[in-house]
Amino acid sequence: MSPKMRLQLAVNRSTFALRQWVAHPVIRVALLFVVCCVLLLLYRHYSLFSSYDQGIFNQIFWNSLHSRFFESSLSSGLSAEVTLQGAIPLVSYRHLGQHFNPIFLLWLPFYALLPFPETLSVLQVLLVAAAGLVLYVLARQSLPPKLSAAIAISFYGANAVVGPTLGNFHDYNALPLLMFSLLLAMEKRWWIFFWVLALLVLSVREDAGVPLLSVSIYLVISRRHWRVGVGLFALAVAYILLLTNLVMPAFSPDVSQRMIVERFGQYTGEKAASPVEAIGAMLAQPGQLLAELFSRFPKKLYYLFDQSLPLVLVPLISADAWLLAAFPLLELLLMKGETPLAINIRYATLVVPGFFYGAILWWSKHPTAFKPRIQRIWSVCLALSLLFTVTSNPNRTLSFLVPDSIRPWVYLPLTQQIPHAAQARSVMAQIPAQASVAATTPLVPPLSGRRAIVRFPHSTQFRNEALQAENVDYIVADLWQFQQYQPAFRLDRDLLQASVTAINQLLQTQTYGIQTFQDNVVLLQRNVATRPELAAQWLEFTKQLPAPKP
Repeated sequence: MSPKMRLQLAVNRSTFALRQWVAHPVIRVALLFVVCCVLLLLYRHYSLFSSYDQGIFNQIFWNSLHSRFFESSLSSGLSAEVTLQGAIPLVSYRHLGQHFNPIFLLWLPFYALLPFPETLSVLQVLLVAAAGLVLYVLARQSLPPKLSAAIAISFYGANAVVGPTLGNFHDYNALPLLMFSLLLAMEKRWWIFFWVLALLVLSVREDAGVPLLSVSIYLVISRRHWRVGVGLFALAVAYILLLTNLVMPAFSPDVSQRMIVERFGQYTGEKAASPVEAIGAMLAQPGQLLAELFSRFPKKLYYLFDQSLPLVLVPLISADAWLLAAFPLLELLLMKGETPLAINIRYATLVVPGFFYGAILWWSKHPTAFKPRIQRIWSVCLALSLLFTVTSNPNRTLSFLVPDSIRPWVYLPLTQQIPHAAQARSVMAQIPAQASVAATTPLVPPLSGRRAIVRFPHSTQFRNEALQAENVDYIVADLWQFQQYQPAFRLDRDLLQASVTAINQLLQTQTYGIQTFQDNVVLLQRNVATRPELAAQWLEFTKQLPAPKP
């Protein structure tokens, strides 16, 4: 056979293999997932519906790219020093005091190719999509192809997967991929790979070891690899305690002063406490612990239903699933507030690996249950999960499609979102790349690739590397979005009023002057006088605002 014929044969084989690969149902669904999520998130960014966390993580990556690793003035704005003690945000504040995410260093080269906030969202989608593919391979270790494909496809339709993905970049996004890979390594008995993945899981975030605790308990109780389970439990506990009690406090006191109080303050008397002290307080109050566990019971029951719906509710009847998700569920159920039980935000990701692997184990013990009738019911459950995801409008990503409120009616169609985004972006384009900025939440992400940026109206100052306070060079406020949402949402109403009040005070003191005012987006510059026509426009705008509600 001639070299030309051998080359042609190799090309034909590669083409055939590629076609077979693309024809696989899980691959097709994964590609559809990537395309839909990327398009929706890119539009979310363009229409200025990304919010504060997207700006925080983009600034962390941007600073890290410039050798200022994990620094963020935006993250400083959420620190205990600022929120509790009234300090001014610091540009050199290290985010590691709030959340310890060394795994970000692995994503930094990807971000370096395209250093924009949108890049982080694309990375998030790719990580989640890859997790579904690994899940399919994991299921194939004990299940037939059709059943394995059903589980993997259900992953791409789960509200707890799609909802957080269609939001800001978050620090749990690699957790499903790493956890499924770790479980696959366990099934294959690739122990070196297993322990490397365990360390990577721990590097995701300070509490990412909580799912590992469940895996370790499962390994011990099931007696599959009890020695590995004991070692994994010891590693996770030691890492969490060392990190939260010694390493993170070396950067800032946020763990004890803010994180513990915000999440578990009901057990500590709303006082600052270390994680060990908080756990001790919880164990010393078993009555309150049980009361918190069963409080808001209907909401918690619905949360479990929502988590298990795409898997035709199998995790609810699987002892393995309960065991594998026990510690993450316990953590979420014992937290105070509504946020931990919100299916569309990052916390829901903690439960996903345990429930899906638990479903695989259940089906491996009941293979004959996968009958045509069950398959039809499964399809209905998956369709309902997708329907609930869309109608919940996760993170306002689908506001162009789904109303944000019915009574009163709040709906922002494309014909309003796109023109306003174009106007707002033209205003932001007037801000020099190196200038310091204070911006309202919708404008934070696109402006976050800079050294000094704070959130308006919360602050108009920052502290530089020498710890000296400086006024920002520019203030930009998008009041249009607050206006649209203020009839139905008190937070937007309060932010609108606070922003207008702060701007009026700055204009009265002549600290700043209005440089541009278009489509209710106002740009102020330090030490610049307001032109009379812009002052008249601003006055007319403020007169048209509704009176503040009590």
